[in-house]
Order: sequence, then structure tokens, then C-alpha cells
Amino acid sequence: MTQQRREEERAAVVVTGISGNLGRVLAKQLHTSERIIGLDRRPFVGRPKDVEMYQLDLRKKKAEDVFRRNKVKAVIHMGIMHDPRMSEEEHHSFNVLGTSRILEACAKYGVPKLVVLSSANVYGPSPDNSNFLTEDAPLMAASRFSNMRDLIEVDMLAQGFFWKQPSVHTVILRPVHIVGPTIKNAPSNYLRLPRPWVVAGFDPMVQLIHVEDAARAMIQALRPGPKGVYNVVGPGEVPLSAILRELQRKPVHVPNVVARPLLRTLFRYRLAGFPPPELDHLQFVCAVDGSRWEKEVGWTPAYSMREAIRSVESEEGPPAFRQRA
Repeated sequence: MTQQRREEERAAVVVTGISGNLGRVLAKQLHTSERIIGLDRRPFVGRPKDVEMYQLDLRKKKAEDVFRRNKVKAVIHMGIMHDPRMSEEEHHSFNVLGTSRILEACAKYGVPKLVVLSSANVYGPSPDNSNFLTEDAPLMAASRFSNMRDLIEVDMLAQGFFWKQPSVHTVILRPVHIVGPTIKNAPSNYLRLPRPWVVAGFDPMVQLIHVEDAARAMIQALRPGPKGVYNVVGPGEVPLSAILRELQRKPVHVPNVVARPLLRTLFRYRLAGFPPPELDHLQFVCAVDGSRWEKEVGWTPAYSMREAIRSVESEEGPPAFRQRA
């Protein structure tokens, strides 16, 4: 039997969105133990040589061809586009239709395990939130931030798939704010600002998870046992003011009545990196209860809160990954 034939018969883990910053961290953790097939519309910079890569649109037939031609034992789906400057139509088509195609392929080709990356942000920061939201709390983020509709719809699609396809062990992970040296999401970008805005009179509790821990959670979700929805937390929660002190930032205290219209103008002229609805995270709590994930998989984050906070300004990348029992 040729090496190519053996490789084709070895069951693979398909990873969508692998070319993103989180996807690259995941690939580097996973490729030494699993055959990985990556799907992404973007090229994979720094791809490990043993990671197979298909640069394609998840909505197209070529994505299904990957499942038809390979034995797939698991899918990690994080091929979700996050760009607040793109139109809602573009977002919806890529994110929701692309997810539907992946779910259809999992059902059609008998994939036994599916891991879908959602976010704790689907609950939405709100003055009415309880201290720690459990997995059955309503997903209310879109009521204040329309750009969250796609992520909520993807989350709901995955939940529906969980019930319709019991033969596929589906896991939906909702991690708290992911931060890291290469991560360029709103929380990481905000914490890199030398003079970040804070809303006068507000100091919400914040939960962070290091990007290496977020990747490790997805790998642990591949185990035979976990299925259903899980909040994934990092090493705890701290006030926003404590995070800014740790980073030696000098925040600008802006009254709420001024903050939103001013940020709206700055964002419109590309002078700010995040839209006004993100201000809700600087005012209101969106803390989640991660006890279900902790109990069922024995989850303990490998990175401390101080390491997670400081990772946003690291130039040399995170410290060597430390596996804990």
C-alpha cells in the first residue's frame, strides 16, 4: 500500500476557518496527533507541512467534495466571518449558509463528531444579566448589536442539528473573550490601546481566556463523551479597571451620553476599530458559568489571569504550552 493511499484511508479531522489566528494555534496543537484537513477561503500562513489545506468557499460544492473523498472522523467548525464593516447580507450568506453546508455534509457522510465554536457573547452584556449565566440563558446579544445575529443563528443551527442528528455527537462551545498575542478581535484590540475608553461610572467584571486554552478546549471537545452546549471559562473574572492597571493603561473616562455618538462618528470615518454597540461590554456584565464544562471534561485553564491579560502585548508569542492533568 502506498504512503498516499494510507494517508487517504486515515481518518481526518476537518477544521474550517483554520487560516485565522485561532485556527493556526489549534492546528499547531493538533497536527502532531491527528491528520488535519483545513478549509478556509484564505491561505494558511505558516502551515505545518502535514496539514492538508483546501482554499475554498464553504458554500461551494468543492467543500462537500472534501468529505466525499476522505474519511472524516470529526469536524471543528469555526469558519465564521467577523467583519463589522461588511454588509449584513455578505455576513449572513457566508456564515449561515456556509454553516448549513457543513452540517449537511456531516449528516450525509456520517461524521461521528462535530465541534462548533460559538461565543459567550451570544448572551449579550446587559444591565439585567444575572452574575453567572448558564447554558440555558436566552441568547439576547442581537437585541443590542445586530452584527451578532449571524453568530446566534449559527449557534441555533448547531443546536437544532444536535437534536435532529443524534448519531453525530455535537458540541457547541461558548468561550469567554479570547485574547492572545496574535488575536485581533475586539477585546484584544481594545486592550492594546494606550488610552482606552472607559464609560464613566462603570467597571464591569470581565472574563478572559488565553488563545492556547481556547484551542485546547476545542481539542478536548473531540473526546467521545462531551455533547451539547458548554460555556468555557478561563481562570476567573476581574474588574475591567484591574485589567487596565495590569497593562499600565491610562483610560479615558467618557460620559455615556457622549461615548456612543462620538464612537459612531469615529467608526464611520475609520478612526476607531470597533462599532458603538461594543461599548455595552464596557458597561454591563456578561459573565458565564463554566461549571458544566469543568465537571464533564475536568477542565482547568493552563494560563493564569495575569498571563492571559499580558498576552495581548506579547511580541514573541505565548509561553510554551503547558499541559496540566
